[in-house]
Amino acid sequence: MDYFAARQNMVESQVRVNDVTDPALQKAMRHIERERLVAPGQGFAAYGDVEPQIAPGRALMLPRDLAKLLHALKPVAGQKVLAIGAPYAAAVLRHAGLDVTVQEADARVQTVVEPYLKTLGISLVVQDLKTPVAGEYDIIVSEGAVEDVPAEWFAALKLHGRLGVVVRSGALGEARVYTRLQAGVSEAFVFNAATAVLPGFAKAPAFVF
Repeated sequence: MDYFAARQNMVESQVRVNDVTDPALQKAMRHIERERLVAPGQGFAAYGDVEPQIAPGRALMLPRDLAKLLHALKPVAGQKVLAIGAPYAAAVLRHAGLDVTVQEADARVQTVVEPYLKTLGISLVVQDLKTPVAGEYDIIVSEGAVEDVPAEWFAALKLHGRLGVVVRSGALGEARVYTRLQAGVSEAFVFNAATAVLPGFAKAPAFVF
């Protein structure tokens, strides 16, 4: 498979046509080798309109959805990023000049993604995803959906820092950008998405009489 050609086609057919106009993001997505962040044998799916598997229960976000979410976060070179369960987002933002740390909880995911992330100068920390790696961040982003956003994620944002994540409790979720303000956190809807929920981030079923 010609992965270089597949990357260019992905940007033309899934990114640019969805109003992702940031040239740094477009350039990064033309360059980052998405196929190196998926499970062996999944490279063929890396650039399609599907969520390719990294490990059981984990997948990369759709290229279109990830591009739109990152565009809405308005990344700026030099800003500090925590990518929670978001290895491809991390690689794209690193290429765009941001200071990125990846947080993963699953050793199987780590085994797949860490070798390529290391070549990009990205560090990976293994830690429960609900508790962010210590620090304050301009941007926090997740490639997996959550049913409820952990309060700890908001607390890890700098003042005016942004969090991008899909909130999903049914068949369709909402990609949202949260911004930390002096008086609390603001919320903005970006688009609808059927992103897979991160393991451990689904609500426990409620008992009904």
